[in-house]
Amino acid sequence: MSISRTTLVQAFDSLLQPERFKDYGPNGLQVEGKADIACIVSGVTASRALIEAAIARRADAIFVHHGLFWRGQDGRITGWMRERLRLLLAHDINLFAYHLPLDAHPEVGNNAQLGRVLGWTADQRFGEQDLGFAGPAALDGAQALADHVARALGRPVTLVQPAARRIRRVAWCTGGAQGYFESAIAAGADAFITGEISEPQAHLARETGVAFIAAGHHATERYGAPAAAARVAQQLGVEHHFIEIDNPA
Repeated sequence: MSISRTTLVQAFDSLLQPERFKDYGPNGLQVEGKADIACIVSGVTASRALIEAAIARRADAIFVHHGLFWRGQDGRITGWMRERLRLLLAHDINLFAYHLPLDAHPEVGNNAQLGRVLGWTADQRFGEQDLGFAGPAALDGAQALADHVARALGRPVTLVQPAARRIRRVAWCTGGAQGYFESAIAAGADAFITGEISEPQAHLARETGVAFIAAGHHATERYGAPAAAARVAQQLGVEHHFIEIDNPA
């Protein structure tokens, strides 16, 4: 069974509502391919490796969190950008990308899905555009929390551990959301989990007593794209495959 490209655009836009967000790049259809779609491949980033894997799967569309185009980037189509576009166009593959809309969705978004993987249910939103999630937890301390996150994600994490305290509320925001740390503290969190850490956050954690865990940009954002694409594919009756491209970041 196949569906039209227009139908797929409408389904993704209806689910993720990109018009609600101020973002760093275009959300939705970024590269137009064939008009009829029977197979969708999802992944985190529109890398050449993902595109090549989608070609091998005979995909008609790719759905990602990190697309090709961002505000402020060099607009010339050369080098790696030329090669990614060449592959998409040569194989007539549609590329869909949803950035902040995919982070924010309360069910299939990156934050909601990370909460599912870690066993938490959000009862509060915080930060700019309400992208941050927070909810109750019950752990003996920050090290126990870091161990739990590392086991669930299957990778080491960076922990800045302040004075020992029980973890009763956790806040999280996937990817490069270290700038949300102060909002998480204001929201009453005992610990904050995101993908990356910058120099100021270590000092802030120590001075406020709120633990900071950096668990990897890719590692925290590999659950939303397959969840969203699978829901739409099931709704429309088309094939879907998630392809994991390893990334240590």
